[in-house]
Amino acid sequence: MKIAVPTTQSKQVDAHFGHCEFYSVFTIGADKTIMNTEILDSPQGCGCKSNIAGTLKDLGVTIMLAGNMGGGAVNVLQSHGIEVFRGNSGDVKQLVENFIAGNVEDSGQTCNHHEDGHVCNH
Repeated sequence: MKIAVPTTQSKQVDAHFGHCEFYSVFTIGADKTIMNTEILDSPQGCGCKSNIAGTLKDLGVTIMLAGNMGGGAVNVLQSHGIEVFRGNSGDVKQLVENFIAGNVEDSGQTCNHHEDGHVCNH
């Protein structure tokens, strides 16, 4: 299994999927341990309009653990076979370990975007 997480330089979950600094891609072994971590540069612009979903799918990613994201991004990721879990924050590696242990659920909340800046309404 491969899990992607929008990530900041300080290894925290980026607050917004579409404008993150990069993605951390974790390979999880059959024994439910982290076997490898890769860094994937984030494309420029809005995540739902970029090729990131296809790129992640090509890497074998099936899970996205994210902070916040819009409905368009959720739809694009899901159409590429990537299950989305929103509402996450904190240390990226700890989040993945919590997910492996079964302690992460999707918040079900999406962000609304405004042309004059990014605003999340929950």
